[in-house]
Amino acid sequence: MYSDLAGKTALVTGAGKRSGIGFAIARKLAGCKMNLVIADLGRTALVGSPVATGGWEEMQVLAAELAADHGIACLPLPLDVTSADSVAAMAEAVKGELGPVHVLCNNAGASFGVPNAVHTYDEAAWMATVDVNLHGVFRVAKAIVPLMTGAAGASIINTASRAGKFAPLFNGAYACAKAAVIMLTKVMAKELAGAGIRVNAICPGQIRTDLEKWRFELEARFFGTTPEDREAAMCTTIPQARIGTTDEVADLVAFLASGASAYITGQAINICGGQLMEL
Repeated sequence: MYSDLAGKTALVTGAGKRSGIGFAIARKLAGCKMNLVIADLGRTALVGSPVATGGWEEMQVLAAELAADHGIACLPLPLDVTSADSVAAMAEAVKGELGPVHVLCNNAGASFGVPNAVHTYDEAAWMATVDVNLHGVFRVAKAIVPLMTGAAGASIINTASRAGKFAPLFNGAYACAKAAVIMLTKVMAKELAGAGIRVNAICPGQIRTDLEKWRFELEARFFGTTPEDREAAMCTTIPQARIGTTDEVADLVAFLASGASAYITGQAINICGGQLMEL
């Protein structure tokens, strides 16, 4: 636990589903005694997305659990990162209920129209993917940074992806959006340093989530094999020879949120078991 986070407030987007990275982050920060806002779409069905999002009932249950288990305030809020009005309403609610924000985790993400090559990609699906993954980070940061100014040790952590650094097949919109999130992170880090706000990105590789499960199922159908075989094949590309966990991602986020990382900003940190190594 990072004791310097206790009593401060964190906002985590895309945190409304128990099995996701966002909730693992929220749970880890709650363990550090941070007050929380868990924000998600508030409905499970998202047209064109291969996996469900956080529904409102589940969000309320998760928030109540975190509050009871850790003795913190935990506020669930509906949020559509593609809507400026929704983002503005969320920011007003945060300001009214919990005050200054010390940690912002821009974790909401989605992928539409996959699998498709760039030349066969549906344009609406491409634009929707970029809107959630890139413009969503911009909209939320724009609304929340004013609530972070003056908050001691403020930190923004954007969820990018290994796909933003290493081109995947048939998922171009997501990869391009995540690459742009990495550059947006660097721009924000420079622009906000004078305000005392650090900004970093995390770049998860293969992490055990619903999206990863869907990926292996899709590949299995394509190759005429099993999801277990596809996972085993993927693990041969990972030096640690296994799929990562959401808790391991959350551990990295808590470090970047805390004063233990006080001299780290503008970085895009891989968490991928060595699958991607860079100079």
